[in-house]
This record gives sequence, C-alpha cells and structure tokens, in this order.
Amino acid sequence: MPNFAGFITIDPKRSIDSIVAHVTLEEVGTDELQITDHPVEQGAEITDHAYKKNPEVVIRCGWSNASLAGVIDSVKGLFSAITGGDAFGSDYVSGVYNQLLALQQSRIPFDVSTGKRVYTNMLMRSLTQTTDPSSEYTLMVTATFRQVLIVSTSATTLPPRGDQASPASTAETENAGDKQVAQSFPAPGGWQPPDGGG
Repeated sequence: MPNFAGFITIDPKRSIDSIVAHVTLEEVGTDELQITDHPVEQGAEITDHAYKKNPEVVIRCGWSNASLAGVIDSVKGLFSAITGGDAFGSDYVSGVYNQLLALQQSRIPFDVSTGKRVYTNMLMRSLTQTTDPSSEYTLMVTATFRQVLIVSTSATTLPPRGDQASPASTAETENAGDKQVAQSFPAPGGWQPPDGGG
C-alpha cells in the first residue's frame, strides 16, 4: 500500500467527469499566454500579438481496493469467480482504470473539478499509471487534461446582387477561376499611339 500521509483531500467535490478519486495527491493547473517574439510597433494593440492558450490541468490521484466500494466489488468478483465468471480485471481498481480509459477514448468533452476551479470542455490528453509490489491493490494515476475551445458558427444569406447599392464591395464572393499574368512584348518599331499618329 502506498503512503497517503501527504494527500491533499478526499473531498468528493473533486471529480473527473463523474469519477471521484479516493485520494488526490496533487493538482497542477496551467494557464499560459502565447506572446510574440517579434518586435511590436509603439502604439500597436498588444492584444493583436498575444493569445491565450487552452488551459491544462494535471491531476495525481488514486483509488484502493481496501475502500468500501473496493470491498463490495471484491465480493462481487469472488462470487463471479465461484459461479464461473472471469475474475481477471474484475476488482474495483481495474474497473476504475477501465472507466478512465473509456473516458479518454470517447473524446467527448467533460468537466474536471479541482479544489480551486471547475474546468469545462476538457479532454484527457494522457493517462499514466504505475504498479509495483507495494501498490498491487491500488490504482495511482497521473492524468493530463486540456480544454477544447468550442465556438458557435452561423450561416447567412446575402440579398441578390441587383438589390445591393454597391455589389462590388458587399456581394458574396464568386469563383472567377484562376488568374494568370501574361507577359507582354513591345511591338516592332516601338510604341504607337492608338490613333495611329506619331
């Protein structure tokens, strides 16, 4: 069993979608602003040269078969093994791990609640777990979540060109095909005015 002496909390307000950890060891949230490396002209809008990157949060948390839910699941697993069911991976922590993997695989945004903030529209970028002889019956994971920016778009229909006062500047764009620059050559004898005069 790992030593949980330095854990933060077992407060159920913390959650990964609907999955609540037994113990949370660490939460690291990152909010980053991407700032241009190029020189910015004096008086220019600084907001044109920096943008907010999607928030990320890294959570280290764990579950144990020794919890009440774990004991209940162990009894269910034992009963399943006696009646001919497959006992492999049927313990509580394996079930939680499978839930986390399914959440990541679904690629459907969800909420992550930490002790400081609720992150919305998150996806699980990575999920890491380690098992050693002292943690065989526990699940300790490090999960990294990143927010997905979701926006709304709408389509509109412009009035016909004939109804517009200035269709050259207000009409919908049209595909007029590819344009190519043609090379010109001077006429033999030099340039002549259009009226034929010299």
